[in-house]
Amino acid sequence: MRVREAKDLLVQQAAEQAAIENVPLSDLEKRMMYFTESVDAVEDSANLNEEFEAKYDTAEYEAKISKLLHHAHDRIKKENPETTREWDAAMQQLRKGDHYILALWDLPSSERPPYDSLKLLGAGLLAAVALMAIIFGYHAIANHFGFYTRSNSAPKTYHSIPAWVQRSALALIGTVYIYYVVVPLIIKKPVPGIGQLLLRLLRTKPKGAAEN
Repeated sequence: MRVREAKDLLVQQAAEQAAIENVPLSDLEKRMMYFTESVDAVEDSANLNEEFEAKYDTAEYEAKISKLLHHAHDRIKKENPETTREWDAAMQQLRKGDHYILALWDLPSSERPPYDSLKLLGAGLLAAVALMAIIFGYHAIANHFGFYTRSNSAPKTYHSIPAWVQRSALALIGTVYIYYVVVPLIIKKPVPGIGQLLLRLLRTKPKGAAEN
């Protein structure tokens, strides 16, 4: 299966799902599903991106298409095993390159199961507790076994994890916790993963570059 055939299959299934759910899906929205900056682009990526961003909100579009793709996949898994195999082959082919439709497919589902937010909250707290346990555990082990350094001009001092390492680890956990737990609770929808953010940065070009 070639890249264009793979995208044709996914776009077709998404369009069929949109019709089933009575969700409007314009020609431009379908064209955007073909977006890529690789040699497999079916039209000029800069012009397509500029035309799209003038009419649609990217976050809303991505959530909409991701939902349609996942619903379409669930439907064909129940109805047509052969089409399901073709879908899997299409995904396998597309993952060899860099394609926007992969970001749409990999976007976290906005349809969270009950108590999912509480699970995320618990996971964040567990990660924080684990980090603190590692830090204090290290000090306890060093104290028990006598891990220390000695210098001619200073008394024995126990090894400790450098303060900047501790602070960096706490800052990292805090940032991840806020991004993946607090922000989704505030905006009432999941946030894109790091891969999706990087893809957006690569897809978004300065207006001056597009004009050149």
